[in-house]
Amino acid sequence: MSFKSLTKSIYKQAFLRFSPITIGLCLISLFVFLTGNNTFFEKILSHYSISWQNTSFLISLFMFFALATILFTQIISFIKIEKWISILIVLVTATSAYYMDTYGVIIDDIMIHNMISTDTLEVMGLMSTEFVIRIIFLGIIPSILILKYFPKPLGYASEIKSRLVIIAMLIISMTVIVLTSYDKYEHFWREQRLLRFYANPTYPVYSTFKYVKQVIQADEAVTPKITVADGVKSSSTKKNLYIFVVGETARADRFSLNGYSRETNPLLSKEKMISFSNVKSCATSTSESLPCMFSILGADDYRRDKARVLENALDVLKKYGVKVLWRDNNSDSKGVALRVKYEDFRTPTMNPKCDAECRDVGMLGGLDEFIEENKQSDILIVLHQLGNHGPEYYRRYTSEYKKFQPVCLDGNLENCSKQEIDNGYDNAILYTDYFLSETIQSLKKHSQAFNTGMIYVSDHGESLGENGVYLHAAPVKSAPKEQTHVPAVLWIGEHSKHDISQFEKYKNSQLSHDVIFCSLLAAYDIETKVCPIGIN
Repeated sequence: MSFKSLTKSIYKQAFLRFSPITIGLCLISLFVFLTGNNTFFEKILSHYSISWQNTSFLISLFMFFALATILFTQIISFIKIEKWISILIVLVTATSAYYMDTYGVIIDDIMIHNMISTDTLEVMGLMSTEFVIRIIFLGIIPSILILKYFPKPLGYASEIKSRLVIIAMLIISMTVIVLTSYDKYEHFWREQRLLRFYANPTYPVYSTFKYVKQVIQADEAVTPKITVADGVKSSSTKKNLYIFVVGETARADRFSLNGYSRETNPLLSKEKMISFSNVKSCATSTSESLPCMFSILGADDYRRDKARVLENALDVLKKYGVKVLWRDNNSDSKGVALRVKYEDFRTPTMNPKCDAECRDVGMLGGLDEFIEENKQSDILIVLHQLGNHGPEYYRRYTSEYKKFQPVCLDGNLENCSKQEIDNGYDNAILYTDYFLSETIQSLKKHSQAFNTGMIYVSDHGESLGENGVYLHAAPVKSAPKEQTHVPAVLWIGEHSKHDISQFEKYKNSQLSHDVIFCSLLAAYDIETKVCPIGIN
């Protein structure tokens, strides 16, 4: 028997084992896929025109996402409540499709929060005849049919077996589809990542789960924390405005401010500022280093479970009246910003600077309005970069910053030369230079009204093939210096209470993330027993 005949026979036998519920979920999945993805299809066709060269790939892509929708539905439709989950999926798909098709929005967790927060009058304003007709025909009527005709389960064991069989078949089928056009799919996932935001119902449902998770975390956020820094805050007629930029995967030795032979800081070098050349990170991964940076514990004593019940630097600043805003273009704050204002800039809903990826510079949008609204208070703005997140360094910058060529275009760095890896990485540093320069320019506009300053520190470094090691997250005690030696720069605006020359003596001192907690408190004139000495 040939492989083709054998495969066909296996699929036929497997199909006969499907339960009515499994088949019903497949039909519902195809219905929502076909009726709820007009915007998704349009976005794909805007990037891949219908031509002889693209036809086979477009058909393949259509089949892949159809199967992905079926797989998604099979996985989340928990046994015994499949009927109600199916109805929910149909209603979510119909509603999401209307808003995506009509307003061009993305149904992410931010949009879901906006929907829930919208008052009755605003909801009524969004209602239209088209909306009602669409929801009736693509949401309510299908839901009634599901409620009336949804098949009864055969039995727990039979349903489990049927579900596992189809999930396995779907995974195999999707794998085969990808492998037949691997190069094109690799390009699609690499260059068109934002398209996934328009896949309906997968992304809206995912965003709903994400929003629920955030609500649960918000409950944790109000949990009282152990006080670590009671003290006194000095009053001042001139308020403080500082931006703290948390860098991602940047190495100190790749900043030309620190003596690197390549000009990777052409814009920062024009500013009157200090680059601290000898700073060590708390850890070698974002999940550990980020909360450690804002903790009183320091690298030697830091433990995640211990830090979780203590106030961090942002908690203390908020307690003393500082308006804190955290904007994130990375994964998240790793628990640091649970009790302060948090904004996610990883989607076009918030970030105005999105192309193949959402850019760090987009986090600067709207800051003037936030500052104006809080001008009677001290303000701290934290910007969490995507920065040099690897291994695809070439994705972290726009075309204007392709200064060093050629670059590695392979996610597997071992397939690239050291020079190609360095070029892509250095271009990303060059983009960070631009981002930090733009941050400084935005602060200069407020130098008369506030004491202003920008602090930039990377969370950890990166190995770029030295001694055959790549990326980061090595055990901190044995980690190579490339993963722990991080850049840190300080800029202070004119007319501020401090002068940049005051910090010159620390330029080459041995420093670490441990100094951040007390430095932030001192910047806002907060003196405590744990941080008794201010900046001088």
